[in-house]
Amino acid sequence: MRVYNTLGGRKEELRTLNPHKVNMYVCGPTVYNFIHLGNARPLVVFDSLRRYLEYKGYDVTYIQNFTDVDDKIIRKAQEENDDPLRLAERYIGEYFIDADRLNIKRASVHPQVSQHIPDIIDAVGGLIDKGHAYEVDGDVYFRVRSFPEYGKLSGRAMDEMLAGARVEVDERKDDPADFALWKAAKPGEPYWDSPWGQGRPGWHIECSVMSTRYLGDSIDIHGGGSDLIFPHHENEIAQAEALTGQPFSRYWMHNGFITVNKEKMSKSLGNFFLLRDILTKFPADVVRFYLIATHYRSPLDFDDGKLEEARKALGRLKNTLLLADEFLRGNNPDTTDLPEENRRSFDNITEQFAEALDDDFNTALAIAHLFELSRLINSHIASGDPGNSIHQAIVGQGADILRRLGDVLGLFGGATVFGNVESEDDDISSLEVVLESFLAIRQQARQDKDYARADEIRNFLSGQGIRIEDTSEGARCRYEAPPDLTALNAKLEEMQGGR
Repeated sequence: MRVYNTLGGRKEELRTLNPHKVNMYVCGPTVYNFIHLGNARPLVVFDSLRRYLEYKGYDVTYIQNFTDVDDKIIRKAQEENDDPLRLAERYIGEYFIDADRLNIKRASVHPQVSQHIPDIIDAVGGLIDKGHAYEVDGDVYFRVRSFPEYGKLSGRAMDEMLAGARVEVDERKDDPADFALWKAAKPGEPYWDSPWGQGRPGWHIECSVMSTRYLGDSIDIHGGGSDLIFPHHENEIAQAEALTGQPFSRYWMHNGFITVNKEKMSKSLGNFFLLRDILTKFPADVVRFYLIATHYRSPLDFDDGKLEEARKALGRLKNTLLLADEFLRGNNPDTTDLPEENRRSFDNITEQFAEALDDDFNTALAIAHLFELSRLINSHIASGDPGNSIHQAIVGQGADILRRLGDVLGLFGGATVFGNVESEDDDISSLEVVLESFLAIRQQARQDKDYARADEIRNFLSGQGIRIEDTSEGARCRYEAPPDLTALNAKLEEMQGGR
């Protein structure tokens, strides 16, 4: 497997510190609001990467933090007349609601800054002892020029970074580039006792400390959004390596921005969309599909039209699984009946799927191979005999592979989503019952020569992404997009009422 390493700016072969193990740290959200779509992208991207590494046989230790001590949290708490730590805890709970809906696996550990203050104080003290930090009036700053390799991640020289960055003006600092490791307490702010007085940590030191606390001085992969490369990740490297003398992370992986009209989505620009709001309009699995259907390093422009495209595309994959279940009708096919030619076809697609992900985690190409597999399964469903054991084996094996590879990217997750209804397998049966009722009403209408009523049913179902196909064996439904089960039931009740 090769990944693009921001540290060096090229693809490199993934060679982990310990064979068959991956230690991975991903920067999590600052919890002062619901997460927005820009926050969700790295969560989904690196969750998917983790799943693929596990699929390849790696034992993955995955750490994703919560920043629950921060200026933004304090300001929000003051606005709401709340305690900052209590407010942060509330939004951590809200985060898990959204993350669970996106089928994001829980991290091995979700450390919180407030729970690691002693570790942070020890690290800050260590940097002072080594001459990399200094204290001024209860504040402690990192001495940037004491770390000669500063800038190696972003690839910019010190003077260039200073010229292009907004640097806090503070005449007490030795150098304008020096950044805070510890901040003296201000009235009304949360604080902890330290050798430098009451205060709280700076932002950058938090991730360095929590990463080394759980994964050791050196880790395999550090992930996050591209906006974190400078200064956050640059500062993480300087702090950690100045303290330990060891390389901090072997590979730095960064996802691209989500943009709105080509401009980065961010709270500061006011052009962000809360994930919670988006999930009232689009199913969570559609949002996840949308976030990984583009290569993780590429920018991703947001609008409802692109999510509608994602809904239809994912619907085609799920439609294949539904049709396969219908074709098999509860039969458990014997895969020993699978012809060698078909076995080779399935093996080739599986290998191509893995090759795409091995090439810098190219999820866009991997998903293209899922559609190739879907078309192959559909062709056998269309031409096969459900009563033939060989045809059952081909369709059954193909569907099993599609589910397994889709689950590698977290796309199916054991739940089937129709429209705005997220449901477990029993709702598949509910959908089939509803559609059988529609077909029965339509058939009766045609017998009664009530063609307007029959057309009304066809047109309504078409609007729900369901196409009626009239065959020699009777009518059947094909799902072109995930139907809205609530809307279907409402319409059925209206039609059964005689209207």
